[in-house]
Amino acid sequence: MSDQKTLFIEKIKASYAPTGASIYLGAGILDGEVLAEAEVNLPLRMMNRHGLIAGATGTGKTRTLQLLAEQLSDAGVPVFMLDVKGDLSGLYQAGTSNPKIEDRAKQLNKTFTPSGFPIELYSLSGKTGAQMRATVTEFGPVLLAKILELNETQTGVLAVIFKYADDNKMPIVDLNDLKKLLGYLSEGTGAAEIKSSYGSISTATSSTILRKIVAIEQQGLGGMFGETSYDIADLFNRIDGKGVISLLNIADVQNQPVLYSTFLLSLLAEIYQSMPEAGDLDQPKLVFFFDEAHLLFNDAPKAFLDQVNTIIRLIRSKGIGVFFCTQSPMDIPESVLAQLGNRVQHALRAFTPNDVDALKKTVNTYPKSDFYQIDKMLTALGTGQALVTVLNEKGIPTEVAATMLTPPRAVMGPMAAIDCERLMQASPLFTKYQETIDPVSAFEMLTDKINLKMAEENEAKAAEEEQKRVEAESKPKPGEKSIVEQVMGATITRQIGKEIVRGLFGMLTGKKPRTRSGGIFGF
Repeated sequence: MSDQKTLFIEKIKASYAPTGASIYLGAGILDGEVLAEAEVNLPLRMMNRHGLIAGATGTGKTRTLQLLAEQLSDAGVPVFMLDVKGDLSGLYQAGTSNPKIEDRAKQLNKTFTPSGFPIELYSLSGKTGAQMRATVTEFGPVLLAKILELNETQTGVLAVIFKYADDNKMPIVDLNDLKKLLGYLSEGTGAAEIKSSYGSISTATSSTILRKIVAIEQQGLGGMFGETSYDIADLFNRIDGKGVISLLNIADVQNQPVLYSTFLLSLLAEIYQSMPEAGDLDQPKLVFFFDEAHLLFNDAPKAFLDQVNTIIRLIRSKGIGVFFCTQSPMDIPESVLAQLGNRVQHALRAFTPNDVDALKKTVNTYPKSDFYQIDKMLTALGTGQALVTVLNEKGIPTEVAATMLTPPRAVMGPMAAIDCERLMQASPLFTKYQETIDPVSAFEMLTDKINLKMAEENEAKAAEEEQKRVEAESKPKPGEKSIVEQVMGATITRQIGKEIVRGLFGMLTGKKPRTRSGGIFGF
Protein backbone atom coordinates (compact mmCIF):
# COMPACT_ATOMS: atom_id res chain seq x y z
CA MET A 1 0.00 0.00 0.00
CA SER A 2 1.35 3.42 -0.97
CA ASP A 3 2.12 6.08 1.60
CA GLN A 4 -0.66 8.23 0.13
CA LYS A 5 -3.25 5.50 0.65
CA THR A 6 -2.02 4.81 4.15
CA LEU A 7 -2.19 8.50 5.04
CA PHE A 8 -5.68 8.79 3.51
CA ILE A 9 -7.01 5.81 5.49
CA GLU A 10 -5.51 7.10 8.71
CA LYS A 11 -7.00 10.54 8.25
CA ILE A 12 -10.43 9.21 7.34
CA LYS A 13 -10.43 6.82 10.29
CA ALA A 14 -9.38 9.58 12.66
CA SER A 15 -11.95 11.98 11.25
CA TYR A 16 -14.92 9.59 10.94
CA ALA A 17 -14.54 7.32 13.98
CA PRO A 18 -17.25 8.39 16.46
CA THR A 19 -17.29 6.85 19.93
CA GLY A 20 -21.08 6.67 20.03
CA ALA A 21 -23.79 5.42 17.66
CA SER A 22 -23.49 6.51 14.05
CA ILE A 23 -24.85 6.19 10.52
CA TYR A 24 -22.60 4.25 8.15
CA LEU A 25 -22.46 6.17 4.89
CA GLY A 26 -19.83 4.16 3.01
CA ALA A 27 -16.09 4.11 2.39
CA GLY A 28 -13.61 6.64 1.05
CA ILE A 29 -12.42 6.68 -2.55
CA LEU A 30 -8.89 7.64 -3.55
CA ASP A 31 -7.65 7.64 -7.15
CA GLY A 32 -10.73 5.72 -8.21
CA GLU A 33 -10.26 2.93 -5.67
CA VAL A 34 -12.72 2.21 -2.88
CA LEU A 35 -10.81 1.73 0.38
CA ALA A 36 -13.13 -0.24 2.66
CA GLU A 37 -10.99 0.46 5.74
CA ALA A 38 -11.63 4.20 5.33
CA GLU A 39 -15.17 4.08 6.73
CA VAL A 40 -17.21 7.26 6.56
CA ASN A 41 -19.67 7.60 9.46
CA LEU A 42 -22.05 10.31 10.60
CA PRO A 43 -22.44 10.53 14.42
CA LEU A 44 -26.07 10.24 15.49
CA ARG A 45 -25.59 12.88 18.18
CA MET A 46 -24.63 15.41 15.48
CA MET A 47 -27.63 14.85 13.22
CA ASN A 48 -29.56 17.64 14.90
CA ARG A 49 -26.92 20.03 13.48
CA HIS A 50 -28.78 19.79 10.17
CA GLY A 51 -27.46 18.85 6.76
CA LEU A 52 -27.54 19.16 2.99
CA ILE A 53 -27.86 16.49 0.33
CA ALA A 54 -27.24 17.98 -3.11
CA GLY A 55 -26.49 16.89 -6.65
CA ALA A 56 -27.67 16.92 -10.23
CA THR A 57 -30.72 14.94 -11.33
CA GLY A 58 -30.05 11.19 -11.51
CA THR A 59 -26.97 11.14 -9.28
CA GLY A 60 -28.61 9.22 -6.42
CA LYS A 61 -29.88 11.85 -3.98
CA THR A 62 -33.14 9.99 -3.29
CA ARG A 63 -31.27 6.77 -2.50
CA THR A 64 -29.03 8.67 -0.09
CA LEU A 65 -32.17 9.90 1.66
CA GLN A 66 -33.34 6.31 1.78
CA LEU A 67 -30.18 4.84 3.31
CA LEU A 68 -30.14 7.57 5.95
CA ALA A 69 -33.82 6.98 6.78
CA GLU A 70 -33.26 3.20 7.05
CA GLN A 71 -30.40 3.47 9.53
CA LEU A 72 -32.16 6.17 11.56
CA SER A 73 -35.19 3.88 11.82
CA ASP A 74 -32.95 1.01 12.97
CA ALA A 75 -31.58 3.33 15.69
CA GLY A 76 -35.13 4.08 16.88
CA VAL A 77 -35.17 7.60 15.44
CA PRO A 78 -38.44 8.58 13.68
CA VAL A 79 -38.11 10.17 10.26
CA PHE A 80 -40.29 12.48 8.19
CA MET A 81 -39.73 12.57 4.42
CA LEU A 82 -41.32 14.24 1.42
CA ASP A 83 -42.08 11.57 -1.19
CA VAL A 84 -42.10 13.63 -4.37
CA LYS A 85 -42.76 10.86 -6.89
CA GLY A 86 -44.30 8.28 -4.60
CA ASP A 87 -41.28 5.99 -5.00
CA LEU A 88 -40.19 5.90 -1.36
CA SER A 89 -43.08 3.69 -0.29
CA GLY A 90 -40.83 0.71 -1.12
CA LEU A 91 -39.16 1.34 2.24
CA TYR A 92 -41.87 -0.87 3.71
CA GLN A 93 -40.62 -3.94 1.83
CA ALA A 94 -37.28 -5.73 2.01
CA GLY A 95 -35.18 -5.23 -1.12
CA THR A 96 -33.64 -7.90 -3.28
CA SER A 97 -30.04 -8.35 -4.24
CA ASN A 98 -28.64 -8.00 -7.76
CA PRO A 99 -25.14 -8.04 -9.27
CA LYS A 100 -24.65 -4.27 -8.93
CA ILE A 101 -25.61 -4.30 -5.26
CA GLU A 102 -23.43 -7.34 -4.59
CA ASP A 103 -20.48 -5.66 -6.29
CA ARG A 104 -20.89 -2.51 -4.22
CA ALA A 105 -21.24 -4.50 -0.99
CA LYS A 106 -18.05 -6.39 -1.88
CA GLN A 107 -16.14 -3.14 -2.46
CA LEU A 108 -17.30 -1.90 0.95
CA ASN A 109 -16.51 -5.23 2.58
CA LYS A 110 -20.08 -5.42 3.88
CA THR A 111 -22.83 -8.03 3.68
CA PHE A 112 -26.01 -6.88 2.00
CA THR A 113 -28.94 -7.76 4.28
CA PRO A 114 -32.37 -6.84 2.85
CA SER A 115 -34.85 -5.32 5.32
CA GLY A 116 -38.19 -3.52 5.40
CA PHE A 117 -39.10 -0.63 7.68
CA PRO A 118 -42.26 0.68 9.34
CA ILE A 119 -43.81 3.50 7.33
CA GLU A 120 -46.86 5.75 7.58
CA LEU A 121 -48.40 7.22 4.44
CA TYR A 122 -49.75 10.79 4.35
CA SER A 123 -51.04 13.16 1.70
CA LEU A 124 -52.39 16.71 1.46
CA SER A 125 -55.42 15.63 -0.56
CA GLY A 126 -56.30 12.58 1.54
CA LYS A 127 -56.22 10.38 -1.57
CA THR A 128 -52.86 8.66 -1.18
CA GLY A 129 -52.52 8.56 2.60
CA ALA A 130 -53.84 9.90 5.88
CA GLN A 131 -55.01 13.50 5.43
CA MET A 132 -52.52 16.04 6.73
CA ARG A 133 -54.24 19.26 7.77
CA ALA A 134 -53.41 22.45 9.59
CA THR A 135 -55.69 25.29 10.60
CA VAL A 136 -55.28 28.64 8.90
CA THR A 137 -54.31 30.11 12.27
CA GLU A 138 -51.49 27.57 12.58
CA PHE A 139 -50.12 28.68 9.23
CA GLY A 140 -50.08 32.34 10.21
CA PRO A 141 -50.09 35.29 7.80
CA VAL A 142 -46.49 34.99 6.55
CA LEU A 143 -46.68 31.34 5.45
CA LEU A 144 -50.22 31.71 4.11
CA ALA A 145 -49.13 34.73 2.07
CA LYS A 146 -46.40 32.57 0.56
CA ILE A 147 -48.94 29.90 -0.44
CA LEU A 148 -51.32 32.47 -1.94
CA GLU A 149 -48.40 34.27 -3.62
CA LEU A 150 -49.42 37.66 -2.22
CA ASN A 151 -47.46 40.87 -2.64
CA GLU A 152 -46.33 43.04 0.27
CA THR A 153 -49.55 45.09 0.42
CA GLN A 154 -51.77 42.01 0.31
CA THR A 155 -49.63 40.31 2.97
CA GLY A 156 -50.16 43.35 5.18
CA VAL A 157 -53.93 43.02 4.77
CA LEU A 158 -53.69 39.35 5.71
CA ALA A 159 -51.78 40.34 8.85
CA VAL A 160 -54.60 42.78 9.75
CA ILE A 161 -57.18 40.00 9.40
CA PHE A 162 -55.18 37.69 11.67
CA LYS A 163 -54.69 40.48 14.23
CA TYR A 164 -58.43 41.26 14.28
CA ALA A 165 -59.23 37.57 14.71
CA ASP A 166 -56.72 37.24 17.56
CA ASP A 167 -58.00 40.36 19.34
CA ASN A 168 -61.59 39.16 19.08
CA LYS A 169 -60.77 35.52 19.88
CA MET A 170 -62.07 34.23 16.58
CA PRO A 171 -60.25 31.03 15.49
CA ILE A 172 -59.51 30.92 11.75
CA VAL A 173 -59.83 27.19 11.17
CA ASP A 174 -60.49 26.82 7.45
CA LEU A 175 -60.72 28.90 4.28
CA ASN A 176 -64.42 29.62 4.88
CA ASP A 177 -63.42 31.44 8.07
CA LEU A 178 -60.82 33.45 6.18
CA LYS A 179 -63.23 34.38 3.39
CA LYS A 180 -65.88 35.45 5.89
CA LEU A 181 -63.44 37.68 7.76
CA LEU A 182 -62.13 39.14 4.51
CA GLY A 183 -65.63 40.06 3.34
CA TYR A 184 -66.74 41.45 6.69
CA LEU A 185 -63.69 43.66 7.27
CA SER A 186 -63.54 45.12 3.78
CA GLU A 187 -67.01 46.65 3.62
CA GLY A 188 -69.94 47.96 5.65
CA THR A 189 -70.04 47.61 9.41
CA GLY A 190 -66.78 45.64 9.63
CA ALA A 191 -64.82 48.20 7.61
CA ALA A 192 -66.06 50.98 9.89
CA GLU A 193 -65.24 48.89 12.97
CA ILE A 194 -61.56 48.41 12.11
CA LYS A 195 -60.82 51.75 10.45
CA SER A 196 -59.47 53.56 13.51
CA SER A 197 -57.55 50.65 15.07
CA TYR A 198 -56.35 48.60 12.11
CA GLY A 199 -56.76 50.77 9.00
CA SER A 200 -58.88 50.25 5.92
CA ILE A 201 -58.92 47.31 3.53
CA SER A 202 -59.56 48.27 -0.07
CA THR A 203 -62.13 46.24 -1.96
CA ALA A 204 -59.60 45.73 -4.79
CA THR A 205 -57.07 44.09 -2.45
CA SER A 206 -59.80 42.07 -0.77
CA SER A 207 -61.04 40.81 -4.14
CA THR A 208 -57.53 39.77 -5.21
CA ILE A 209 -56.94 37.77 -2.04
CA LEU A 210 -60.37 36.17 -2.36
CA ARG A 211 -59.65 35.06 -5.94
CA LYS A 212 -56.44 33.38 -4.84
CA ILE A 213 -58.21 31.57 -2.01
CA VAL A 214 -60.87 30.33 -4.45
CA ALA A 215 -58.12 29.11 -6.82
CA ILE A 216 -56.72 26.89 -4.04
CA GLU A 217 -60.20 25.49 -3.40
CA GLN A 218 -60.79 24.80 -7.10
CA GLN A 219 -57.64 22.71 -7.21
CA GLY A 220 -59.13 20.47 -4.51
CA LEU A 221 -56.63 21.52 -1.85
CA GLY A 222 -58.94 23.37 0.50
CA GLY A 223 -59.11 20.22 2.63
CA MET A 224 -55.57 20.72 3.91
CA PHE A 225 -56.88 23.66 5.97
CA GLY A 226 -59.10 22.71 8.88
CA GLU A 227 -59.73 20.26 11.69
CA THR A 228 -58.79 17.60 12.65
CA SER A 229 -55.44 19.37 12.58
CA TYR A 230 -52.41 17.11 12.35
CA ASP A 231 -51.03 16.13 15.74
CA ILE A 232 -47.22 16.32 15.56
CA ALA A 233 -47.02 13.66 18.30
CA ASP A 234 -47.84 11.16 15.54
CA LEU A 235 -44.46 11.89 13.94
CA PHE A 236 -42.62 10.39 16.91
CA ASN A 237 -44.02 6.85 16.75
CA ARG A 238 -41.96 3.68 17.00
CA ILE A 239 -42.86 0.10 16.15
CA ASP A 240 -40.89 -2.79 17.66
CA GLY A 241 -38.12 -0.39 18.60
CA LYS A 242 -37.79 1.02 15.08
CA GLY A 243 -38.54 4.64 14.29
CA VAL A 244 -41.54 5.05 11.96
CA ILE A 245 -40.72 6.64 8.61
CA SER A 246 -43.54 9.08 7.79
CA LEU A 247 -43.90 9.72 4.05
CA LEU A 248 -45.84 12.70 2.70
CA ASN A 249 -46.82 11.66 -0.81
CA ILE A 250 -47.17 14.71 -3.07
CA ALA A 251 -47.38 12.88 -6.38
CA ASP A 252 -50.93 14.20 -6.86
CA VAL A 253 -50.01 17.84 -6.07
CA GLN A 254 -46.66 18.14 -7.80
CA ASN A 255 -47.92 21.16 -9.72
CA GLN A 256 -48.31 23.06 -6.42
CA PRO A 257 -44.71 23.18 -5.13
CA VAL A 258 -45.17 26.40 -3.17
CA LEU A 259 -48.11 24.91 -1.32
CA TYR A 260 -46.52 21.67 -0.16
CA SER A 261 -43.10 23.17 0.61
CA THR A 262 -44.74 25.86 2.72
CA PHE A 263 -46.89 23.25 4.44
CA LEU A 264 -43.73 21.42 5.47
CA LEU A 265 -42.31 24.62 6.91
CA SER A 266 -45.53 25.18 8.89
CA LEU A 267 -45.12 21.67 10.26
CA LEU A 268 -41.57 22.46 11.31
CA ALA A 269 -42.74 25.70 12.93
CA GLU A 270 -45.34 23.80 14.94
CA ILE A 271 -42.77 21.23 16.03
CA TYR A 272 -40.50 24.04 17.17
CA GLN A 273 -43.26 25.79 19.11
CA SER A 274 -44.54 22.58 20.73
CA MET A 275 -41.39 20.68 21.65
CA PRO A 276 -39.55 21.33 24.92
CA GLU A 277 -35.87 22.25 25.02
CA ALA A 278 -33.75 19.10 24.86
CA GLY A 279 -30.12 20.24 24.77
CA ASP A 280 -27.45 17.88 23.42
CA LEU A 281 -28.77 14.32 23.06
CA ASP A 282 -27.05 11.08 22.08
CA GLN A 283 -29.41 10.92 19.12
CA PRO A 284 -32.08 13.21 17.66
CA LYS A 285 -35.75 12.87 18.52
CA LEU A 286 -36.74 13.26 14.87
CA VAL A 287 -34.99 13.89 11.55
CA PHE A 288 -36.89 15.91 8.98
CA PHE A 289 -35.88 15.54 5.30
CA PHE A 290 -36.85 18.48 3.11
CA ASP A 291 -36.70 17.22 -0.51
CA GLU A 292 -36.91 19.67 -3.45
CA ALA A 293 -35.84 22.39 -1.01
CA HIS A 294 -35.25 24.97 -3.75
CA LEU A 295 -39.02 25.24 -4.15
CA LEU A 296 -39.26 26.63 -0.64
CA PHE A 297 -36.97 29.55 -1.35
CA ASN A 298 -37.96 30.54 -4.90
CA ASP A 299 -39.09 34.20 -4.95
CA ALA A 300 -39.49 34.12 -1.18
CA PRO A 301 -40.00 37.53 0.52
CA LYS A 302 -37.62 38.61 3.27
CA ALA A 303 -40.17 38.05 6.06
CA PHE A 304 -40.55 34.44 4.92
CA LEU A 305 -36.78 33.84 4.72
CA ASP A 306 -36.33 35.35 8.17
CA GLN A 307 -38.90 32.92 9.56
CA VAL A 308 -37.18 29.93 7.92
CA ASN A 309 -33.80 31.05 9.22
CA THR A 310 -35.11 31.45 12.76
CA ILE A 311 -36.78 28.02 12.81
CA ILE A 312 -33.71 26.21 11.44
CA ARG A 313 -31.38 27.97 13.86
CA LEU A 314 -33.45 27.29 16.97
CA ILE A 315 -35.07 23.92 16.35
CA ARG A 316 -31.73 22.15 16.88
CA SER A 317 -32.08 22.72 20.62
CA LYS A 318 -35.35 20.76 20.54
CA GLY A 319 -33.52 17.64 19.35
CA ILE A 320 -34.78 17.94 15.76
CA GLY A 321 -32.49 17.53 12.76
CA VAL A 322 -33.37 19.03 9.36
CA PHE A 323 -31.76 17.91 6.09
CA PHE A 324 -32.38 19.85 2.88
CA CYS A 325 -32.21 18.00 -0.42
CA THR A 326 -31.76 19.97 -3.64
CA GLN A 327 -29.73 20.12 -6.84
CA SER A 328 -27.22 22.78 -5.84
CA PRO A 329 -26.11 24.34 -2.55
CA MET A 330 -26.74 27.68 -4.23
CA ASP A 331 -30.48 26.90 -4.04
CA ILE A 332 -30.28 27.50 -0.30
CA PRO A 333 -29.95 31.06 1.12
CA GLU A 334 -26.55 31.70 2.70
CA SER A 335 -28.05 32.33 6.13
CA VAL A 336 -29.60 28.83 6.09
CA LEU A 337 -26.70 27.14 4.31
CA ALA A 338 -24.33 28.32 7.06
CA GLN A 339 -26.27 26.19 9.55
CA LEU A 340 -25.99 22.94 7.58
CA GLY A 341 -22.89 21.26 9.02
CA ASN A 342 -23.38 17.82 7.45
CA ARG A 343 -22.87 17.72 3.67
CA VAL A 344 -23.39 14.91 1.17
CA GLN A 345 -22.68 16.34 -2.27
CA HIS A 346 -23.41 14.18 -5.31
CA ALA A 347 -22.05 15.01 -8.75
CA LEU A 348 -22.53 18.46 -10.22
CA ARG A 349 -22.62 19.12 -13.94
CA ALA A 350 -20.97 22.16 -15.52
CA PHE A 351 -22.63 22.46 -18.91
CA THR A 352 -23.47 26.18 -18.82
CA PRO A 353 -21.81 29.36 -17.46
CA ASN A 354 -24.32 29.33 -14.60
CA ASP A 355 -23.35 25.72 -13.81
CA VAL A 356 -19.67 26.69 -13.74
CA ASP A 357 -20.42 29.58 -11.40
CA ALA A 358 -22.44 27.33 -9.08
CA LEU A 359 -19.60 24.79 -9.08
CA LYS A 360 -17.05 27.43 -8.02
CA LYS A 361 -19.32 28.62 -5.20
CA THR A 362 -19.91 25.04 -4.06
CA VAL A 363 -16.18 24.34 -3.91
CA ASN A 364 -15.78 27.33 -1.60
CA THR A 365 -18.19 25.78 0.92
CA TYR A 366 -15.90 22.77 1.50
CA PRO A 367 -12.78 22.52 3.69
CA LYS A 368 -9.50 22.30 1.82
CA SER A 369 -8.43 18.74 0.97
CA ASP A 370 -4.92 17.27 0.73
CA PHE A 371 -6.23 14.45 -1.46
CA TYR A 372 -8.62 15.99 -4.00
CA GLN A 373 -9.12 18.92 -6.28
CA ILE A 374 -12.67 19.53 -5.15
CA ASP A 375 -13.89 21.05 -8.43
CA LYS A 376 -12.63 18.13 -10.53
CA MET A 377 -13.90 15.55 -8.06
CA LEU A 378 -17.41 17.05 -8.00
CA THR A 379 -17.80 16.66 -11.76
CA ALA A 380 -16.26 13.16 -11.84
CA LEU A 381 -18.39 11.44 -9.20
CA GLY A 382 -20.49 8.51 -10.41
CA THR A 383 -24.00 7.42 -9.40
CA GLY A 384 -24.04 6.34 -5.78
CA GLN A 385 -20.91 8.32 -5.00
CA ALA A 386 -20.72 11.60 -3.10
CA LEU A 387 -18.31 14.08 -1.59
CA VAL A 388 -18.86 14.01 2.17
CA THR A 389 -17.94 16.21 5.10
CA VAL A 390 -19.83 16.11 8.39
CA LEU A 391 -19.41 17.35 11.94
CA ASN A 392 -17.57 15.04 14.31
CA GLU A 393 -18.66 14.59 17.91
CA LYS A 394 -16.79 17.75 18.88
CA GLY A 395 -18.59 19.78 16.23
CA ILE A 396 -15.51 20.04 13.98
CA PRO A 397 -15.87 19.49 10.19
CA THR A 398 -14.37 16.18 9.11
CA GLU A 399 -11.89 15.52 6.34
CA VAL A 400 -13.50 15.78 2.90
CA ALA A 401 -14.01 12.25 1.56
CA ALA A 402 -15.16 11.11 -1.85
CA THR A 403 -17.36 8.23 -0.73
CA MET A 404 -18.86 5.10 -2.23
CA LEU A 405 -22.24 5.07 -0.49
CA THR A 406 -23.72 1.90 0.97
CA PRO A 407 -26.83 0.66 -0.90
CA PRO A 408 -30.29 0.89 0.70
CA ARG A 409 -31.68 -2.39 2.06
CA ALA A 410 -35.35 -1.85 1.22
CA VAL A 411 -37.00 -1.76 -2.20
CA MET A 412 -35.68 1.19 -4.20
CA GLY A 413 -38.96 2.11 -5.84
CA PRO A 414 -42.71 2.43 -5.20
CA MET A 415 -44.76 -0.23 -3.51
CA ALA A 416 -47.56 -1.72 -5.60
CA ALA A 417 -50.68 0.48 -5.58
CA ILE A 418 -52.84 -2.30 -4.10
CA ASP A 419 -50.36 -2.79 -1.25
CA CYS A 420 -50.27 0.96 -0.58
CA GLU A 421 -54.06 1.04 -0.43
CA ARG A 422 -54.14 -1.91 1.94
CA LEU A 423 -51.51 -0.35 4.20
CA MET A 424 -53.28 3.00 4.19
CA GLN A 425 -56.70 1.55 5.07
CA ALA A 426 -55.21 -0.49 7.91
CA SER A 427 -53.60 2.53 9.52
CA PRO A 428 -55.35 3.95 12.62
CA LEU A 429 -54.06 7.38 11.60
CA PHE A 430 -55.96 7.19 8.32
CA THR A 431 -59.16 6.76 10.32
CA LYS A 432 -58.14 9.43 12.82
CA TYR A 433 -57.76 12.13 10.17
CA GLN A 434 -60.35 10.93 7.65
CA GLU A 435 -63.30 13.01 8.85
CA THR A 436 -63.36 16.80 8.72
CA ILE A 437 -64.61 18.55 11.86
CA ASP A 438 -66.30 21.95 11.59
CA PRO A 439 -65.99 23.61 15.02
CA VAL A 440 -67.41 26.98 16.04
CA SER A 441 -64.93 29.42 14.57
CA ALA A 442 -64.70 32.80 12.86
CA PHE A 443 -67.38 31.94 10.27
CA GLU A 444 -70.04 31.06 12.83
CA MET A 445 -69.03 33.83 15.25
CA LEU A 446 -69.14 36.50 12.56
CA THR A 447 -72.44 35.16 11.23
CA ASP A 448 -73.95 35.46 14.72
CA LYS A 449 -72.49 38.94 15.11
CA ILE A 450 -73.89 40.09 11.77
CA ASN A 451 -77.31 38.53 12.50
CA LEU A 452 -77.46 40.20 15.92
CA LYS A 453 -76.55 43.56 14.38
CA MET A 454 -79.25 43.13 11.73
CA ALA A 455 -81.81 42.18 14.39
CA GLU A 456 -80.96 45.31 16.41
CA GLU A 457 -81.22 47.48 13.31
CA ASN A 458 -84.54 45.90 12.34
CA GLU A 459 -85.87 46.43 15.88
CA ALA A 460 -84.77 50.08 15.88
CA LYS A 461 -86.33 50.56 12.45
CA ALA A 462 -89.59 49.00 13.61
CA ALA A 463 -89.68 51.27 16.69
CA GLU A 464 -89.06 54.31 14.51
CA GLU A 465 -91.83 53.32 12.13
CA GLU A 466 -94.21 52.78 15.09
CA GLN A 467 -93.40 56.26 16.42
CA LYS A 468 -94.09 57.77 13.02
CA ARG A 469 -97.40 55.89 12.85
CA VAL A 470 -98.52 57.18 16.27
CA GLU A 471 -97.57 60.73 15.36
CA ALA A 472 -99.36 60.45 12.05
CA GLU A 473 -102.52 59.18 13.75
CA SER A 474 -102.50 62.09 16.25
CA LYS A 475 -102.54 64.72 13.50
CA PRO A 476 -106.05 65.91 12.32
CA LYS A 477 -107.18 65.07 8.89
CA PRO A 478 -107.98 67.92 6.51
CA GLY A 479 -111.21 69.73 7.69
CA GLU A 480 -111.22 67.92 11.03
CA LYS A 481 -110.80 69.66 14.43
CA SER A 482 -107.91 68.65 16.60
CA ILE A 483 -108.44 67.03 19.98
CA VAL A 484 -107.74 70.36 21.72
CA GLU A 485 -110.22 72.16 19.52
CA GLN A 486 -112.84 69.53 20.19
CA VAL A 487 -112.31 69.76 23.92
CA MET A 488 -112.46 73.57 23.91
CA GLY A 489 -115.60 73.45 21.84
CA ALA A 490 -117.62 71.51 24.43
CA THR A 491 -120.53 73.42 26.26
CA ILE A 492 -119.22 73.07 29.78
CA THR A 493 -115.78 74.03 28.62
CA ARG A 494 -117.16 77.19 27.02
CA GLN A 495 -119.00 78.12 30.24
CA ILE A 496 -115.93 77.61 32.42
CA GLY A 497 -113.89 79.59 29.96
CA LYS A 498 -116.31 82.55 30.13
CA GLU A 499 -116.24 82.63 33.93
CA ILE A 500 -112.44 82.59 33.95
CA VAL A 501 -112.29 85.40 31.41
CA ARG A 502 -114.78 87.53 33.31
CA GLY A 503 -112.88 87.11 36.51
CA LEU A 504 -109.61 88.02 34.91
CA PHE A 505 -110.94 91.08 33.17
CA GLY A 506 -112.67 92.21 36.36
CA MET A 507 -109.41 92.11 38.23
CA LEU A 508 -107.59 93.97 35.51
CA THR A 509 -110.14 96.85 35.33
CA GLY A 510 -110.57 97.17 39.05
CA LYS A 511 -114.36 96.75 38.91
CA LYS A 512 -116.12 94.64 41.47
CA PRO A 513 -118.11 91.85 40.02
CA ARG A 514 -121.86 92.14 40.25
CA THR A 515 -123.65 89.88 42.68
CA ARG A 516 -127.08 88.42 42.74
CA SER A 517 -129.67 89.59 45.36
CA GLY A 518 -127.30 90.66 48.04
CA GLY A 519 -124.94 87.79 47.59
CA ILE A 520 -121.34 88.24 46.88
CA PHE A 521 -121.96 87.74 43.19
CA GLY A 522 -125.25 89.70 43.05
CA PHE A 523 -125.93 92.53 40.59
